[in-house]
Amino acid sequence: MQHLKHCQGLASVFLIRSQSSRISKSIIPSLSVWDGHLSSRWRSTGGHGRQKYFSDRVPKFRFALAGLLVGTGAVLAYRLHQGKVEWAASSAQLPVTQTSALPVYTLEEVTKHCSLDNGVWVTYKGEVYDITAFVAMHPGGDKILLAAGGSLEPYWALYAVHEQDHVFEILSEYKIGVLNTESIKKQESVNTLDPYSAEPTRHPALRINSLKPFNAEPPSSILSDNYITPSVIFFKRNHLPVPRVDPETYRLEIEGLPGGVVSLTLNELKSCFPKYTITATLQCAGNRRSEMNTVKQVKGLNWGIAAISNATWSGALLRDVLLHYGFGPEVAAKAQHVQFEGLDKDVTGTAYGASIPLNKAVSEDGDVLLAYEMNGEDLPPDHGYPVRVVVPGIVGARNVKWLGKIVVSEEESKSHWQQNDYKGFSPGTDWDTVDFKSAPAIQELPIQSAITHPAEGTSVDASDGEVTVKGYAWSGGGREVVRVDVSIDGGKTWHVAKLRTGDKGQQAPPPPPGKAWAWKLWEIDVPLPHRAQELEIVCKAVDSSYNMQPDTVAPIWNLRGVLSNAWHRVKVKVNEDL
Repeated sequence: MQHLKHCQGLASVFLIRSQSSRISKSIIPSLSVWDGHLSSRWRSTGGHGRQKYFSDRVPKFRFALAGLLVGTGAVLAYRLHQGKVEWAASSAQLPVTQTSALPVYTLEEVTKHCSLDNGVWVTYKGEVYDITAFVAMHPGGDKILLAAGGSLEPYWALYAVHEQDHVFEILSEYKIGVLNTESIKKQESVNTLDPYSAEPTRHPALRINSLKPFNAEPPSSILSDNYITPSVIFFKRNHLPVPRVDPETYRLEIEGLPGGVVSLTLNELKSCFPKYTITATLQCAGNRRSEMNTVKQVKGLNWGIAAISNATWSGALLRDVLLHYGFGPEVAAKAQHVQFEGLDKDVTGTAYGASIPLNKAVSEDGDVLLAYEMNGEDLPPDHGYPVRVVVPGIVGARNVKWLGKIVVSEEESKSHWQQNDYKGFSPGTDWDTVDFKSAPAIQELPIQSAITHPAEGTSVDASDGEVTVKGYAWSGGGREVVRVDVSIDGGKTWHVAKLRTGDKGQQAPPPPPGKAWAWKLWEIDVPLPHRAQELEIVCKAVDSSYNMQPDTVAPIWNLRGVLSNAWHRVKVKVNEDL
């Protein structure tokens, strides 16, 4: 990293407009654009003066410039290519031999190419790439320049979503040579640090969507077994490595109040403010994204129906803390948002961040918590130890974990995850036309329900005479689920399920209006139709504002696959009597 300090041009930030076909010709001359395909007919010499090697057959790339970079949330999407790249993903991972016909470079030569003025070169597994032409096409902005003049490995270890075949294929198009043996050995000695090496232990039942950063959901078959989801199988959504936080040195900073910056210890948070407990469901914006993928491919983790869980949370009310340190009418007259910043950071030192409207944060009915307990115990590392914010009724992305800073502000968080992700768009918007500034950040989520039993593709016996259907339902903004309708014939006829707000034999009292933070589990036994061979089981929920789920996915499809809440459908076979 030291060589980066001496590179000119690292301060350059390339603001990628949503229209990928409008890339500046001053950066990429002779880049032909036709029918949404980009054919690169040029490779920068990077000021080196050598003719670069590239294949005589250059495939046509279709870049739909944006897809969620899971580790940072930064956008890095590609529509897969027409045709195949000669350098396949497997070859990009093979050991380099010095018999290659390509030029051989030293590490010192690569290091000189660390700016747009001199060309941007990087190495990966002993091979050298001139990515100057790709810098402007990288929606992650200037973060790509962190590796300029050096190795990609340390950064791809952090942003492990890059380790995919189509990314290797794209990289291979920029290959210009290989490192000599001495340089390879030198790099291998410094590329051993894995920022995910100290991750917490996870339950083996979790279904993993990505390892680095860790994202996983419980099997749907056990999701509704407990009204309160056990912490070990509560869905995990991390954007970066889990930080190690010492509770003795932990400090929570608060800015934007009359008395200046406040610094709170964990002990002060626990001892100076009343402990408040709520039961609240958290749901990822991408829950059920896999169903949108069946309509048209989207960018993001392929969540099933279980990126949602329910827990009890205990801590200090954010409202109490802000009022204690001077929040009042004078501040409220100017501020409109409360920003949260986590202690999980990327290699640039950029922390995960988000914000919520001020009125939610300070409302007596908002119930926003600075939580330090989950299900009666200290927060687990994956869920934000030692302190996280819990914003009931609001999308999971705003419930910032490992909370390090709170800012009362006139502005929304400038975080990527607030400004350029977790937003919904029309089905007609694609990566060439999307403008993230045109849509508001997701806060409250829409009405949701799903079937947890029976599972897709299973069977029931006709001799049973009926089928038992189970699931969950929840709505954002504190709106109570008032009904769940279930059909076993694809929506032709309907039955009303029984709702419950506790484990079997227990039933919580109805929540106050506008404060239904927790899900409802539901169950129903439906008689089997005579001589039925297959059932299409469908569920749909209704909330207290009479919001209902749409019947199909296609009209709500969006390029990020968020807000997926169409009727949930499961097909099962009926085994005939012998």
